[in-house]
This record gives sequence, structure tokens and C-alpha cells, in this order.
Amino acid sequence: MANMSNAQNRLVVTAFWEANPGEEESVAAILARFAPQARNEPGVETFVIHRSRAEPSRFFFYEVFKDEAAFTAHQQTTHFKTLIAGEALAKLAKRERAQYAILQ
Repeated sequence: MANMSNAQNRLVVTAFWEANPGEEESVAAILARFAPQARNEPGVETFVIHRSRAEPSRFFFYEVFKDEAAFTAHQQTTHFKTLIAGEALAKLAKRERAQYAILQ
């Protein structure tokens, strides 16, 4: 984050996913297609998806949005609706999300 002066407006979102047995590679492939598109959205400052080395069915997301409106816009994109809502979510055994504010 280059400019921390507006840090209080930023929204940090974390997510933990666990793929259904047998769906690990399919979920990874969907996320590999999704992540570059998400990173190019206006208002997305950081968008990183991690995959557990020890448990390849587990994924961790760390996302920073300019503000709440940018996060809302992110969920309305065609790639989110198609790849995440349309394909990935049905392949998950577990999905947890949390939102955070940046402390100054």
C-alpha cells in the first residue's frame, strides 16, 4: 500500500476454503483463472491466494480493497459470478470469510 493516509477506508478480506475430496485440482485451476482478473479490478490493492503445502485441499485468500464499494463491485464482476459463484463454491466442503479494518 503506497498511501496509508486513507488506510481507515480500506477493507481487508480473508477467506479460508477447503475443497471437497477429489476437487482440489479443479478448485486450484478455477482460482488460477480468477486471480489475475481480480487483481486487475479497480479498487483492488492486494489479492493473493495461497494453497497449503501440507493440505492441498486448503486455500487461504488475503485481499485488500480500496473501500467497501470496491469489495461490493468485486462481487458483481462477471469473473466472480462465473468462476467463484458459478463454478468454485459447489466444489467446496468449507468456506469461511472475515473482514478487517486496517489500524493506523
